[in-house]
Amino acid sequence: MISNWLSAALARRNIHYGWAMVAVAFLTALISAGTVGAPGVFIVPLQKEFGWSPAEISSALSIRFILFGLMAPFAAALLNRYGLRNISLLSLLIVASALVASLFMTKVWHLMLLWGIVIGLATGMTALVLGATISARWFVARRGLVVGILTASVATGQLIFLPLLAALTDHYGWRIALGLVCVMLSVAAFAVLMIMRDRPSDLGLRPFGDDGTAPIAAPPPNNAPIMAAALGTLRDASKSQVFWVLFATFFICGASTNGLIQVHLIPMCFDYGIPQVQAASLLALMGMFDFVGPIASGWLSDRYDNRWLLFWYYGLRGLSLLFLPFTDFSFYGLSVFAMFYGLDWIATVPPTVRLTAQRFGAERANLVFGWIFAGHQLGAGVAAFGAGLSRTVYLSYLPAFFVAGALCVVASLIVLTISRPVPIAKPAVVPA
Repeated sequence: MISNWLSAALARRNIHYGWAMVAVAFLTALISAGTVGAPGVFIVPLQKEFGWSPAEISSALSIRFILFGLMAPFAAALLNRYGLRNISLLSLLIVASALVASLFMTKVWHLMLLWGIVIGLATGMTALVLGATISARWFVARRGLVVGILTASVATGQLIFLPLLAALTDHYGWRIALGLVCVMLSVAAFAVLMIMRDRPSDLGLRPFGDDGTAPIAAPPPNNAPIMAAALGTLRDASKSQVFWVLFATFFICGASTNGLIQVHLIPMCFDYGIPQVQAASLLALMGMFDFVGPIASGWLSDRYDNRWLLFWYYGLRGLSLLFLPFTDFSFYGLSVFAMFYGLDWIATVPPTVRLTAQRFGAERANLVFGWIFAGHQLGAGVAAFGAGLSRTVYLSYLPAFFVAGALCVVASLIVLTISRPVPIAKPAVVPA
């Protein structure tokens, strides 16, 4: 198998195979991110061809959004039970099959079934949990950096693929653009099949940064039922204050990013007379800085107290949201906001994953983080609805932005209630 040859080749260059795992996971997440964002490019062409309303098309995307988050804790159980390679490969193949089938759809329920339910569940089978699992299993050192790199792949995927898909759609139609997505998913699936392995022990290795004290052995096979593993982890983790603090802060994270900015920034700018194209460019600018932010955050989380990092991330995000309405929505003010906010967008992920691994152990970290990530998506859903309700009732998005900013300040304070981890004392060496 190519993974054995590649492991030996990397070892001769003093490179740990864990970095090959990061590379293939980055490619997978990058292409998956492009796939998740692609339907936004196809909304107008689908309206023109089939006469579907924006509400009908958006309902399919909303279903995918919800299922993507709710699948996360069960995705972790699937990864633990059947392995990283098998589940990642299955996820990519299901997504590709659904997209191929959608080339022939004619009814709106076809769209909801394929782009809503099937793709929502399939993309949720890996989501951010895959990166958390790889960082916990394959790395002892540099875990934060690994999570930051894999998190940044989401922004990279959108930056690379969405403009390309938009250009292809304009010139050749949405089916040709969708065909390119299917080809790229096939490339990712081939890379996963050839390179991805479940644990370092599969190749006779220790995790990167391991001091060599633990034996090279895989844990016993996990044969627990998927539902039992996911719900059992929730039962155990819910007894810990740390879990609820991370769940609450990640709920606020989702409410102040995906649910608010990603969904409502463009219509809010439109209310202030800013054209949609110019408003959309703000999201693209955020995406550029979003690539830098999580990688820098991962580097910092390997070196500094993750609680204080989250304190600053949430606090500064809250202040930026409270400041936004006072920018007069000028081009300069919004550009500064976009750059600053982009750096902070998903910088919270590496410290949250590291705290999860520290408190709940490497083998259960992905299961616990799956539930924490479900809180993130729940917060996104609440904010998406709440901001729309604010616009309907008060004819303004400003109340929603003020509430989100205040919640971020609250998150910055409650994260400090997490106690410092107690270092494990090494046994004393008794002289012979």
